Amino acid sequence: MRFFLFFMAVALMFSSLMLANTHPYWFAPAIFFAAITIYGVFDLVQSSHALWRNYPVMGRMRWLFEFMRPYMQQYLVEGETDGMPFNREQRSLVYRRAKNVQASEPFGSHVDFNQAKYEWLNPSLAAVENDPDTFRVLIGGKDCKQPYLSSVFNISAMSFGSLGSNAISALNRGAAKGKFYHDTGEGAISPYHKLGGDLVWEIGSSYFGCRDKQGNFDPQAFANNAKQDCVKMIEIKLSQGAKPGHGGILPGSKVNKEIAETRGIPLGETCVSPPYHTAFSTPLELIQFIAKLRELSGGKPVGFKLCIGHRWEFLAIIKAMLETGITPDFIVIDGAEGGTGAAPVEFQDHIGTPLRSGLVFARNALIGAGLKDQVKLGASGKIISAFGLAAAMAIGADFCNSGRGFMFALGCVQSLSCHTNHCPTGIATQDKLLQRGLVVTDKAERVYFYHLNTVRALAEVVGAAGLSHPSELRPHHIYHRVSATRALPADEVYDLLGNGDLLDNPQDTGLGTDWARADVNSFAPQD
Repeated sequence: MRFFLFFMAVALMFSSLMLANTHPYWFAPAIFFAAITIYGVFDLVQSSHALWRNYPVMGRMRWLFEFMRPYMQQYLVEGETDGMPFNREQRSLVYRRAKNVQASEPFGSHVDFNQAKYEWLNPSLAAVENDPDTFRVLIGGKDCKQPYLSSVFNISAMSFGSLGSNAISALNRGAAKGKFYHDTGEGAISPYHKLGGDLVWEIGSSYFGCRDKQGNFDPQAFANNAKQDCVKMIEIKLSQGAKPGHGGILPGSKVNKEIAETRGIPLGETCVSPPYHTAFSTPLELIQFIAKLRELSGGKPVGFKLCIGHRWEFLAIIKAMLETGITPDFIVIDGAEGGTGAAPVEFQDHIGTPLRSGLVFARNALIGAGLKDQVKLGASGKIISAFGLAAAMAIGADFCNSGRGFMFALGCVQSLSCHTNHCPTGIATQDKLLQRGLVVTDKAERVYFYHLNTVRALAEVVGAAGLSHPSELRPHHIYHRVSATRALPADEVYDLLGNGDLLDNPQDTGLGTDWARADVNSFAPQD
């Protein structure tokens, strides 16, 4: 049986060759079976794969099944709520909203309401109707000269390079039509970002778009880009959810001429972004760098994004704000469950704080230090639905971002091939033939409708709670099931601080120990 397919291929090859003497069209199957026979001979003599050596031809089917497994699992095996990272119900919700078709489900929920960790928002008997066009938030603190009126739902950071030109173009055009922002990711501002959409320019550790020949921060290059009308805010990326503390990697196969020119890097070479910045090395220097970028940009909002790691490091940044009087205009908390690209499994599964925990901590740090009114808080990490938006905003977010949600709107089928340059839908690839399948005008409409219908759904969710704006959501509006028989409001589930608690009695809070460790002159803890 081990050699069955190999012997069968040999027999069919000779049979086809014999028949070809009388019927020439048998040469085609003869060539086909000859190729399989050659593979079988190679399998027998090679030494790299034991399975091929023991099961010539047949052993190769394992690779075929492994290749097809994600697709077969997704379409034939998994239930509505089984799949990961996003299940069928979640993906279908985005697809339907992006296509602007009915997104309602028949015959009741697929979710088990009695399962621990289930959560819900309580409705009000005094529900109201809301205008989703008013669901915006003004970002810009006391030192900001050009505040930005942002949508509460925007496109999270995805670089040109990780995504192809057609995908970036469609995202930007959709953002322009829907009047929400498009985060560039750390790959700099490409021509495809300049199609009318508002931009948040993300500055990573490689300073793409604002670097000198040695890869260091270049103030003049930054000012030239930051003062473009399309750039509405600047975001310093300290870390990202999928791989905090790891940096980024763009394979050389993706670094074409356009990407090289956009980023200012050599053509065809693998590009590695270090996990640390060289423009600053202490909390005080970070805060001063924020002030510098704000000045160089002409007073535009400047903030930073991170996945929460050591708590004393974030608290040291808070202390630096208090000492200098300089505050960022916004902070985006990226959950460890975020990430549109590839990352080592250890980082994906076990490095970094999940969004909900990180968001609660950041909220506590800002409110405890009396700074929440000056700094807007964003949330990013597996948020694709109106309830996801509402839950994050009830916990403390002022606005939310989504990466994979908008990738689904573009047509992503979760093939899990983002890092291979072989994305079948032409989104996460630089292959022009694959990109051809993504028609910009059509997908831009889907991006627009996904945002429009999700914010409309948020208006209904917020109105059902008897509120007129997401900013009115509070922790007590969200209930969590903590066991099969008990559920609590979020303000009883989480240890939430009051305004100024870290200033008045830090030792009486759950952050007292880390507050004492925090040092404005170093990211290392104080002894």
